[in-house]
Amino acid sequence: MKLNTVIKGDALKELKKLPNASVQAVIADPPYFNVLEDEAWDTQWKTPEAYLAWCKRWVAECLRVLKDDGLCFIFGQLGKREHTFIHLMSQLCLQHAYHDLIIWDRAVGYNERRDSFTPQYEMILVLRKGEKVKFNKKSVRIPYDAETISAYLRDTRYKNMEARKAHLEEGKFATNILRIPSLKGLNKEKCGHPSQKPLALISKLISCSTDAGDVVLDPFLGSGTTAVAAEKEGRPWIGIECDATYAKIARQRLKTSRITLS
Repeated sequence: MKLNTVIKGDALKELKKLPNASVQAVIADPPYFNVLEDEAWDTQWKTPEAYLAWCKRWVAECLRVLKDDGLCFIFGQLGKREHTFIHLMSQLCLQHAYHDLIIWDRAVGYNERRDSFTPQYEMILVLRKGEKVKFNKKSVRIPYDAETISAYLRDTRYKNMEARKAHLEEGKFATNILRIPSLKGLNKEKCGHPSQKPLALISKLISCSTDAGDVVLDPFLGSGTTAVAAEKEGRPWIGIECDATYAKIARQRLKTSRITLS
C-alpha cells in the first residue's frame, strides 16, 4: 500500500488494489456531473444513471477499505437545474449507513442567478461503516473572542467559574454547518484546479475523524489539498488522481508544503 505518494491512475482500479479495512477516513471530492459544464471530467457521463452507477461502485470500494470505526466524507454540489447529487445521496444511504450531512457554507455566493437565490453552499454526505465511529469533537472547537468569554463569565448561574472559564477558553463545539470562505480571486492557496477546496475545510474533516498516524484516503486527489492537510495534521495518506496535470500540481504543492513544514 503506497503511502504519502500521489498515485496516477483511475480511482476505481486503484481502489481495488487496497486492502480491506486499511484506512481511517475517506475524503472524496469527485466530479459532480454537469455542474462545472466547461470541464470535460465533469461532463463525461451521458446520463445521470451512468454517473450514479459509477459513483456507487467507487463508494462501495471506499467503504470496503474503510475501518469499522471510520468515516467517509463525500462532497457534492447542485447545478442551476442539475440535482443528481440529491439522488446519489438517497441511493447511497439505502446501501450504506448514513452518519451526517455537513453543509459547507462558502461565505460568498457563486453563479449569480436571476430567477432564484444565489447558491452559497456545498454538501458533504458522511457515511459510516460500523455502529461506533472515531470522532474527535474537541478538535474542531471554534474559539470564543475575549469579549464573549468575559460576558459569559459574568453570568452568576455557574457555580464552578474556573471550570466554566476552562470550557469557554476551549471554544464552542462546531455544528454541521462549516462556514469557511471558498478560494476566490488572488487567494494564495489557489493552484489551478477549478473546484479546489480550502485547506482549512479539509483539515477539519481530517482532524475530527482521525488520530495522528491514521491513514487518510482521497480517491480524487486533484490539486493535493487532502495530502497537504494530512501531512500538516500528522496523518499518512493515500492519494489517487487520474489527470496527469493535476497529479503534477499536487506533487509540486506537496514539495513546497514539506519545505515549509521542515
